Amino acid sequence: MKILRTPDEQFTNLPDYAFEPNYLEIPSGTGESLRIHYVDEGPREAAPVLLLHGEPTWSYLYRKMIPPLVAAGHRVIAPDLVGFGRSDKPSEVADYSYQRHMDWLHAVVDELQINNISLFCQDWGGLLGLRLVAERPDDFARVVAANTFLPTGDRHPGDAFLQWQKLSQEIPVFETGKLIRGACARHVPDEVRDAYDAPFPEEHYKAGARAFPILVPTSPDNPASPANRKAWEVLQEFNKPFLCAFSDSDPITRGGEKVLQKLIPGCAGQPHTTIENAGHFLQEDAGEELARVINDFIARTS
Repeated sequence: MKILRTPDEQFTNLPDYAFEPNYLEIPSGTGESLRIHYVDEGPREAAPVLLLHGEPTWSYLYRKMIPPLVAAGHRVIAPDLVGFGRSDKPSEVADYSYQRHMDWLHAVVDELQINNISLFCQDWGGLLGLRLVAERPDDFARVVAANTFLPTGDRHPGDAFLQWQKLSQEIPVFETGKLIRGACARHVPDEVRDAYDAPFPEEHYKAGARAFPILVPTSPDNPASPANRKAWEVLQEFNKPFLCAFSDSDPITRGGEKVLQKLIPGCAGQPHTTIENAGHFLQEDAGEELARVINDFIARTS
């Protein structure tokens, strides 16, 4: 496995992102080690809020949410998934699998030695995070899910997703910042678009971003389908507080909140909310509002 590391100078003077970088080392699964970057703000003795990003973003997506969560007294941890942000990037699409991402995420939580976690997950942050909750439910106190799902491949993923999956493999240049801006409902300034491009100085740094769309289970025989079905068996017994905060303008995940609310017992009686005038990346569109939702939810269920 050839591992790439984005030069530090790519991350200088990014707008509204002055958080101190933190790093840990985890096994790659093929003999090497991977350096993982994470933001870690707030009192270390406080119960952690874990923010998991998705495709093709990084912890920069959470820059609007971290300060108000910290101001409410929480410890806030926002890792960059392998292949994204300031974390190491295996160079080939074949280096990535759903299970490897799960193994890497388990290793991050083990290294951080955190529990009593409040999880916020969006996009692939949920495909990984909801599996993580199911595989170690005792470590989680509550969950907030936004614009995400946990597919098994037993249902049609929707035409919008299949179009995105096809596009992601065919476009010669994977324009990360442009794609993110196009999936937002509100204006994204050029300098913010450029910050989303910062982790990828050249096209060959983007193997992880290329890989994610084709790793989503879209057929029942997908390699990840059995583990996701097993995860659903646990989630259908998960009684801890579970809140949905989906946006009103995301064609990819629209309606997914109804499935979660129907199947997960912890959703019962919770004040599920819709974030208005927000696209797929609702953290970018309405980060401060999302932070208020999370703060209120934690306060109400603690």
